[in-house]
Amino acid sequence: MVPAQTPRPVPLGELDVLRQGRSGNERTRTPRGPIRARPPVVTMTCMAKRNYLVEGGSGTGKSSVCQELRRRGYNAVDGDNELAYQGDPETGTPTEGDIRYEHHIWDVAKVRELAADTTNEVTFFCGGSRNLHKFLDLFDKVIVLDVDAETLEHRLRNRGAWGGDAQQREFILRLHATRAGVPEGTIIDTARPLSEVVDAVLKLADS
Repeated sequence: MVPAQTPRPVPLGELDVLRQGRSGNERTRTPRGPIRARPPVVTMTCMAKRNYLVEGGSGTGKSSVCQELRRRGYNAVDGDNELAYQGDPETGTPTEGDIRYEHHIWDVAKVRELAADTTNEVTFFCGGSRNLHKFLDLFDKVIVLDVDAETLEHRLRNRGAWGGDAQQREFILRLHATRAGVPEGTIIDTARPLSEVVDAVLKLADS
């Protein structure tokens, strides 16, 4: 387990040494080498103990994994439902109009706030976003869920969420074939029972 770290100032280096005078009130200055300007105090940012990103294309099982992690007592964030909104991936400015894949982004400030919370030993962030590059540095490991095209198409045909109609399904299958929008990470095949998938996620988190 990675212990939480307490913020501490960076050592300032050698400075003048002040010593008490004989009278107890006066102070004399005893230089130790050349006098240098005092550098600024830098505080180290304290991060959460361990943060993991569970990513993958639509239909690979991110939401199901999140629910099962919670059922087992782990702290898991459903990013696509709790952090996501339609916005510009670079500026974060909310966008209006139709829901667009390329505008599906996460609230960066909220992600960083949750990642810095050391209350829990580990936090899993489950979901996908088009502005991942804005907070990828927060994660100890990226876990990518994947599945074969046949299983994915079957899942999409039986879901009511985004990807359920023919046009969206075709778009998702095209993304799946090219792996567009999916980050580099350790791949877990989700064409098996959910319990086995989550066991594999937890094994990676402990490794």
